[in-house]
Amino acid sequence: MDEKNVRPVEILLVEDDPGDALLTVEAFKLAKVHNEMHLVKDGAAAMDFLHKNGEYEDAATPDLIILDLNLPKKDGREVLNEINDDPNLKHIPVVILTTSRAEEDIMKAYEHHAIFITKPVELDKFFEEVKKIEEFWLSLVKLPSEKQ
Repeated sequence: MDEKNVRPVEILLVEDDPGDALLTVEAFKLAKVHNEMHLVKDGAAAMDFLHKNGEYEDAATPDLIILDLNLPKKDGREVLNEINDDPNLKHIPVVILTTSRAEEDIMKAYEHHAIFITKPVELDKFFEEVKKIEEFWLSLVKLPSEKQ
């Protein structure tokens, strides 16, 4: 299949740490799968993006959301709850990528059908984890088409 005719995988990265955002974006740039990364830096902006409010009125509906839990304005736990409660959004797979190791956060993620990954502190390990996300979600798993 001609890669030029394939729609890119739309990814929404919700990350307030500039270093982690940069590492994640760079890791996905190296991906073999054609993707378009959209970055927002807080939970309120994530919900505006998902609901196509304000500056995000022309935003693509993401095929995958990578969500940090510890965010300003609206934390990732609230964002995850809102995604799960919205019939127009709950079909979008969510990967929690966070520094949290709290059992409660892990349980809530799985209750909301999200995958939970703790961010490694070491740079090379962080890059490896992001690469695993790319390999699994963009190469192996069949993502749902945008809901009509």
